[in-house]
This record gives sequence, structure tokens and C-alpha cells, in this order.
Amino acid sequence: MDRAALADADCGISQALGVMGDGWTFLIVRDIAGGTTRFDALQRALGVSRRALTERLARLVEDGVLRRRQYSAHPPRYDYLLTAKGEGLLPVLVALQDWGTRHVMGTGALTATADGASAEARRVHALTGRRLPDVTLTGHDGTPVDLCTRVGWTVLYCFPGAYAPGTHGYPPGWSDIPGAPGCTLESITYAARHPAFLAHNAEVYGVSTQRPDQLAAFVAHARLPFPLLSDQDLTLTTGLLLPTFRAGGVDRLKRLTLLADPTGTIREVQFPVTDPAASVDDVLATLTRLTRPPA
Repeated sequence: MDRAALADADCGISQALGVMGDGWTFLIVRDIAGGTTRFDALQRALGVSRRALTERLARLVEDGVLRRRQYSAHPPRYDYLLTAKGEGLLPVLVALQDWGTRHVMGTGALTATADGASAEARRVHALTGRRLPDVTLTGHDGTPVDLCTRVGWTVLYCFPGAYAPGTHGYPPGWSDIPGAPGCTLESITYAARHPAFLAHNAEVYGVSTQRPDQLAAFVAHARLPFPLLSDQDLTLTTGLLLPTFRAGGVDRLKRLTLLADPTGTIREVQFPVTDPAASVDDVLATLTRLTRPPA
């Protein structure tokens, strides 16, 4: 799309489409956000022609959405990485995914869960065997946590939202959204089982798109012995294409759990989670099985 030919040069939507002019460009940014950063891998994943991919990558670099990082001098080869401008597109990708899941593949109903046989569930369970993306999230206390530097097992339980009493965090109608309630119960159950997870060399992290200060208030209220991590910038969400819904003007994670081994490889996925408390014991049972010494 030629930006000079756009009907409304003062419209942000028109100007954005001048950069992100077709579906392939959005899919390229999606896959780069997910960790596929090299030309050949992108071409295989997308099935786009090499010429078309070359043209779109060059345009995205020219427009400052991507930057190149050389990893081979002879012959010259590059990783394509998101710039800060490119990372600004992550909420757009989440909005497109949510809209497509809810209104194109779904009935349009607002929900924080999914049917176990749905395309959304199949996509999430396909994460088994994949490495956690190279992202850093902010803990409730402001400490950065790099998910790729864990030395033991990692439990990431993703939840829609948990708030301390009196903080007015829950939007109207929260209890009527299927799958949304239960975040407090899930967290305090993980707290009760925390010594058992530690005994298996597993770190537990709760993840939501809430701000760190909101998470800090909830940690203090619930007296959690482990960190809660903020994905308010949606880096983990887009990196793994995690399922989301939108409530109270905020993109929120649907409830799911990922269990990763010491190499960062996802070994178990829980989704949908229909019983938040029982799911904790299910994850612990899976961890126990996977870490049991061979007979």
C-alpha cells in the first residue's frame, strides 16, 4: 500500500495500514514476537515466497518496526528483532487474536475459558515441546524475572485478575464471565502447596496482565510465598499466542498453566482450567511423575 495514496493522511488508522498493509506483514511480526527471527525459519513457518518475505522484512526495517542483528558474517545472515516501535504492535496482535477467536471462530460471547475441543485449546496444547520465549517480566516487587534463566522446573499459572479487597479492581459483571472467578482460590492453593513444589526443584510464578502495584497489593493480602509477574506489555502473551479476553478495558489472560523443565521446554499444558484449586494438585502430580527417578 502506497502511503502517499491514502485517502486520509491525518488518520492514524490509514497511516498504520501504510506500514502494516497486508496480512503477511502482521503474521511476520507475530512469528518474530514468538521467537522465529531468521529468514529461512520465517519462510518455512509462513509458507510465503522468499521474494515477498524479503520485501516485507526490508519495509519493516525501513519503517523502524524491526531491526537486524547479524549472526553470520560469511555469508551475511541476520536475526530480525522487534524494536520498541514494533513492540508497540503487540496489543494490536492480541486484539486481532481475541476478535478472531471470539467473533470469527466463536459465537461472540465474552468468556475467560474455552471448550476443550476448540481451536483455541488445540493451539494452546500445541505449545507442548516448545521453549519458553526469551522475555523478561516484572515481578510484583519490581524485580525483573527472565523466564529463560530458570535453573529448575518452572510453573507458570496464568490468571485473569486478582485484587486485594478495597482496591476496586474487578470490573462490573466479573462474576458473570465464565472462567473469570477463582483467581484468589487458585493462588492460595498454590501457596499451600508451595513447599511440595520446592521439594521438586520447581519455582512457582503467577502471571497476569495486571500492573505490578496491583499484584503487590494482592500478594500482601494473600500472603503468597512466591512472585506474581506482570505481563502488562503482553510480551509473553504474544510470544506464545496465549488466549485472552477483554474486560474492563483490559486485555486479560484466560486461565491456563504451563509446566516447563529446566531447559525451558514446556512439558505440560493445562487448558481449559475448570477447577482452579484441583488444577494445582494436577500440576503437582504431573511434576512428581516427570521428576521421579527411573526405576
